[in-house]
Amino acid sequence: MRSSSENSRFLELIAAFADKRILAIGDLMLDEFIWGKVSRISPEAPVPVVNVTGESYYPGGAANVARNVREFTAHTSVVGLTGTDAHGARLMQLLRDCSIDTAGVQQDPEFSTTVKTRIIARSQQVVRVDRERKTPLTAERIGFAKQYLDAAVAKADGVIVADYGKGFLTQPLADYICSLARRWNKILTVDPHPHTALSWRGATAVKPNRAEAFSAAGIPASDPVEPALSDDALLEAGRKLLQLWDTRNLLITLGEQGMLLLQDGAPPYHTPARGREVFDVSGAGDTAICVLTLALAAGASPPEAAELANRASGIVVGKLGTATVTPDELRACFSSGDLPSSRDS
Repeated sequence: MRSSSENSRFLELIAAFADKRILAIGDLMLDEFIWGKVSRISPEAPVPVVNVTGESYYPGGAANVARNVREFTAHTSVVGLTGTDAHGARLMQLLRDCSIDTAGVQQDPEFSTTVKTRIIARSQQVVRVDRERKTPLTAERIGFAKQYLDAAVAKADGVIVADYGKGFLTQPLADYICSLARRWNKILTVDPHPHTALSWRGATAVKPNRAEAFSAAGIPASDPVEPALSDDALLEAGRKLLQLWDTRNLLITLGEQGMLLLQDGAPPYHTPARGREVFDVSGAGDTAICVLTLALAAGASPPEAAELANRASGIVVGKLGTATVTPDELRACFSSGDLPSSRDS
């Protein structure tokens, strides 16, 4: 059982989030949701006919990371690239409506804003449609990003990189971000993409999911083992990534198994998934990296930060759509002393 003093510690950490300055960097996207009802199958093909009842839009990708951060602190800024198209304009307005600092966002008429459209009927996703066109960054765009980061990283308490493989992040820019974080001794966390194979050497923490961990480590994926601390293949992949990425902390998200934290010189730490009904996992990784970073910036130990990230993810998967977690919702997880410990028995 978790003691009241442990719960008080988590509540103190959550309260400290509000003062932290967090910078989110990465691929910006627009998430579009088309809501409807299905009453029949199309006579043209064996597919459902969705009668649209509504539409909603949310920041996606690294923009959703910033939106998650903004729930906890007003000191939130984002760096990335959008087009000057209608989708880009909508995304910029959504970010401004959230009072997120967009001074680091470039708008390029040659760039097509990435849009992920999810069609939802009866609380179930029917199909997802992606609209994207990867465009390499020009030297001018890279120069602007570096110039902005020079000042922004120095002022931040934590830096989050969200790589969705859409082209904004390149190895030279990744190296530049890492060097700035080292120079200013800043918390740097990374949500990597398996297909870009970028190196983030020296990051404070890297947060792949299970499939990404095996892919990056060059080890064939295997079925999950219970308990997670007995999953030798997963542990081996984790050990390889600690060396490959030269990171202090590796947090592997495991879906229904929770999260596994690996550190050099410390035993593996597993925090199991919490009992909540899962409606939608979209954006859960964004919530996890957000809370992990805020916790580390607030002075949490890596296991404490992992526990907070896991709790937040458990809340957000119980919501439909690209959702966020509020401070009140996260505090409620630690409001009583009868919660189970996060350590495996």
